[in-house]
Amino acid sequence: MPELPEVEVCRRGLQPEVEGRTLLGAVVRAPRLRLPLPAALGETLAGQRVAAVRRRGKYLLLDCRGGGEDGCLIIHLGMSGNLRFVPPDAPPGKHDHVDLLFAGQTLRFADPRRFGVVLWQAAEAPPHPLLAVLGIEPLGDEFTADWLFAATRRRAGPIKPLLMDSHLVVGIGNIYASESLFRAGISPLRAANRISRERYKRLVPAIRQTLADAIAAGGSSIRDYVHSDGGAGCFQVECAVYDRAGAPCRRCAGVVRQVRQGGRSTFYCPACQH
Repeated sequence: MPELPEVEVCRRGLQPEVEGRTLLGAVVRAPRLRLPLPAALGETLAGQRVAAVRRRGKYLLLDCRGGGEDGCLIIHLGMSGNLRFVPPDAPPGKHDHVDLLFAGQTLRFADPRRFGVVLWQAAEAPPHPLLAVLGIEPLGDEFTADWLFAATRRRAGPIKPLLMDSHLVVGIGNIYASESLFRAGISPLRAANRISRERYKRLVPAIRQTLADAIAAGGSSIRDYVHSDGGAGCFQVECAVYDRAGAPCRRCAGVVRQVRQGGRSTFYCPACQH
C-alpha cells in the first residue's frame, strides 16, 4: 500500500501540473471502489479551479474553487491505485475507473483491487469521517519526542505496530516503521511505555529522516505503486532491515530476523536493537 512518502511524491508530482488549472469535468466508469463513487462527479467538477494540492496522511486533497460549489476532492490510492497523466484520447484499460479532465491532458485513476477512494466533500460540510479520525503528521511540528513519550505512557503494546496506528500518527507504514526503529536502535518488540524519553529523542528524528530519505528516493515500489509519470520509487533498495531476513546486518554483521506483528512482517537486528 502506498504510504506517506509515496503519497507525498505523488502530491509533489501533481502540484505543478494541476494547481491553478481548471477542470473540464470527470468520467466515472465504476459505481464504487472501497466506497461508492459520486455519480455526479463530472458535473460537480466542471469549471472548478484546483486551488491547492494537499496531503493528509495517505489522502490526496485537491481543493477546488469557482465551480457550482467549492469543495475538496479526496483521493486515497488504496492497496494498488495510481494516478497518471494520459492524452485525452487514450483509451481506458480494465482498471481505469476515474478520469479527471483538463485541457490537453487527463489525470487517470487506476485501481486493480478497488480499495481506493474518490470522494467529493463540499467546503461547508464538517470534516469527512475518513479524515477526522487521523492522528498527527510525523513531518509536522507537533510530532516531537515529548509528544510521543506522553502519548505512549499507557500503551503497553509493542512500539512498531503503534507507530503504524493512523489514529495516533499517520503514514508510517510497515517499511518505514521497521527502518526508523533500526536507525534509532530500538527493538520493534519493546513495549511503547517502556521506552524512555531519551530514546524517543532518537526515534522521532529517525522517523523524520527515514520519511525524508524515502521521499527523496521517490518512495518504495515493492508492488504496484508508480508515480504519476510512470516512474518507480527506489527507497527499498536502501533498506537496512526491511525484507532482509537472514541477511547480515549492514551495521554489525549480525543476522536480520523476521517476526509477525499484527499480521505484518517486522524486520530487525537483535544485536543492534534492544
